[in-house]
Amino acid sequence: MNVIERQKRLYVAKAGELLRKGKMSRRDFLRAAGLAGFAFSAAGMMRMDRAAAAPIARAPKDARDRLMAQDEMNTWLQEVGSRFSGTTIRLSSESTAPSQITSGLIADNFTALTGIEVIWEQTPLDQVLSKIVQDTATESASNDIYYLDQSWLGRFVNDITDVRATYISNSGSDLNMPGYNFDDFIPELVPAISEYQGTLVGVPFDIPIFIMSYRQDVFEQLGLEVPTDMPGYLAAAQAIQEAGLTNEDGTQIYGTVGQWRTGHYALQCDWTAWLWSHGGSHTNAEGQAVINDEAAVAGAEYMMALAPLMPAGATTFDWSGQGDFVGQGGAGIVINWGEFFPGWDNPETSKVAGLMMPAPLPMEAALRTREECAFDETPGIGHQGGSCLALSKYSTNQDAAWVFLQWATSPETMALAAEQSNTPVRQSTFDDPRIVEKAVPVAGTTRHFGEILTAIKSRMGTEPHFPAWADVSSTGAVIPTELGLMVTGEQDITTTLNNINAAIQEGIDEG
Repeated sequence: MNVIERQKRLYVAKAGELLRKGKMSRRDFLRAAGLAGFAFSAAGMMRMDRAAAAPIARAPKDARDRLMAQDEMNTWLQEVGSRFSGTTIRLSSESTAPSQITSGLIADNFTALTGIEVIWEQTPLDQVLSKIVQDTATESASNDIYYLDQSWLGRFVNDITDVRATYISNSGSDLNMPGYNFDDFIPELVPAISEYQGTLVGVPFDIPIFIMSYRQDVFEQLGLEVPTDMPGYLAAAQAIQEAGLTNEDGTQIYGTVGQWRTGHYALQCDWTAWLWSHGGSHTNAEGQAVINDEAAVAGAEYMMALAPLMPAGATTFDWSGQGDFVGQGGAGIVINWGEFFPGWDNPETSKVAGLMMPAPLPMEAALRTREECAFDETPGIGHQGGSCLALSKYSTNQDAAWVFLQWATSPETMALAAEQSNTPVRQSTFDDPRIVEKAVPVAGTTRHFGEILTAIKSRMGTEPHFPAWADVSSTGAVIPTELGLMVTGEQDITTTLNNINAAIQEGIDEG
């Protein structure tokens, strides 16, 4: 690590300390991190916003029995893991449902069998980043495992141990858990959220992604076909709007609804679906901004055609506002984060329990390839954001940490987490009969998992990862602010896209 890179990391670590003490706003921290080249994925920012209101996720009641029934894994943990009895493994992650569930299983299962203690600190993602940059800048062994947002892979690739090269490829090593089967991780996910230029930076851990959902009762009443392309999606939303339907309580059912809060990063996420689905992108293969070309204009025009089919309040909705509005029966069709779907089936909080149906995302009208873009941008209507768990190369307990990392991401542990957390990353989780059984209209349903899997395997979209990306795209920054002027009718499409294009190009040039 050169001097400049170390200074950048210490700068972010200092900003994180100021944030923790209340002496810096999150907006200013994100700006500082972005200027130093540390962006956040869309899902990372969404989880930061939702963390305070999110309930604590807990494992199924039979979790211990199910883990103790894994004879081959448990025998290995006792025979191999117990070599490291008395060792303490440390990691810091954000407090997501998979983190909460998995960490809650450690004491009675993993530690009981191995004698390895695990200290799993869970904080907002901004604090996770500040801890990692502090550790890596000083080459500290204070954390053995890093929780990495997928947008950080390139920055920390030299601070991790490639477990594929070090452990997995060594088929004769008894440090490899029997039945772990790394190939079970969905193949399309590994390069998207865990790999950087051929190096396996970490092991996949979670993957929020966009899917499409519609109200079955509304579609049946109006005789509508589920849309399969972009014109069909717009036509369905228009038909619902024109029908003037209402819910039992008299509230209107709008054609659709967006996450269009002016100046909020959620608006940037929403915009990418329409940009990418019309052949546009933020960058071209030469690393230049192209968000004001004909394809981008087509995407913006499509987006604005949706505006009259939404409630006026859509320009105040972030991701949660959009999800809650659908749950209260406000929209007939929507493309949004799949992790909101289980809440819609909860009869205690939702007015559409059992009525929302998942469906394949409509096919893009045009689509650029990853090779036609730069900075890892990958167009696709299924906007994604994910994370992985990485083994620190500075750890003095790497073998013990690898034992724990395998247990935490093993098929059975991840299946337990997925029953409550809605972010499966293994194929076996999707195929698990217990997961399939839950594909019915109940709170915490998995009946949308089929569309999650399809979106992962063939429809994923990833934003560019150049150093100043967060500074131009995050809440309060140029892109969502300019988009806010457009969706509220205060500014035309051409001016908006020209302003955004200039800001992106300036950010690229700064990098």
